Amino acid sequence: MLRRSFFSKLSAIAATSLISSTCKAGSVSEKFPLPFIISTWNNQAANKTAVDFLTENPGDILSSIEKGINYAESDPLNSTVGYGGMPDSEGNVTLDSCIMNHNGEAGAVTYLKNIKHPVSVARKVMENTPHVTLSGEGALKFALEQGFKTEELLTEKSRKAYKKWLEKAEYSPKVNIERHDTIGMLGIDAQSRISGACSTSGLAFKKPGRVGDSPVIGSGLFVDNQVGAATATGLGEVILENCSTFLVVEFMRQGFSPQDACEKAVKRIAERNDVENTQVALVAINKNGEYGAFSIQKGFQFTISSLKETKLIDSESYFS
Repeated sequence: MLRRSFFSKLSAIAATSLISSTCKAGSVSEKFPLPFIISTWNNQAANKTAVDFLTENPGDILSSIEKGINYAESDPLNSTVGYGGMPDSEGNVTLDSCIMNHNGEAGAVTYLKNIKHPVSVARKVMENTPHVTLSGEGALKFALEQGFKTEELLTEKSRKAYKKWLEKAEYSPKVNIERHDTIGMLGIDAQSRISGACSTSGLAFKKPGRVGDSPVIGSGLFVDNQVGAATATGLGEVILENCSTFLVVEFMRQGFSPQDACEKAVKRIAERNDVENTQVALVAINKNGEYGAFSIQKGFQFTISSLKETKLIDSESYFS
């Protein structure tokens, strides 16, 4: 069922190849031919999955994004999303995800266990309930009612990592510029309709019940089809405390390009927080097909794919 736009509530408060070119993002927003998919980190295979679906279903940008995220969620080599994601301190893999369409409708799940594709459950929340977010046991019960099947999400690799961690059982989130964590994906179709989604297993060995930015609308993801969209990756607590993606979209609403909007948001975070050992990265697109990205620490990359080409781009950063 269709629901009222989440945006209306929040605004009241204020053919692709896996062989790609790698380039450096500049200070001016670049433009890419529509339609295109853009995602955090080196998610070329996920982008290809999304673009392949979009090629056959040109009017369905939301499902294209969902399919791309599903690819990442199914990849056992990805230790921060879906199957194979790192567990919490009790050894349980718990997943968070959200999704938004071009109408501003949103759905999310938090602390979801034993379901490989939380983004698909989040979409069902958006389409089949009057709610935005379901959590924990309630989210799992709903997923089962919608026909999803439970399965073990720990892989041999993640199980071994957990056993090794138990030897010291120390927890301290550390910045790691090479860590390909949350997948955030945005897409814009040939009619400039924008959608987006986020998915993650969260911080490795986190406290049970911890939820980061990824499933929170306005933090991990925000879409306003009149303006553009943004997604985030990095330390969720910092992203949450700054409503980072909502901030980026509001900067774009004021007339700033996606690149400038990301830079302004990251610089505001840096001014308000001790970020020497923190990574936050933001990616944004606008209605004109322009895109941009900016991070606190160097090392962040993002992937952009049209129907004909893919680019893996090194983001500019606050600390160079």
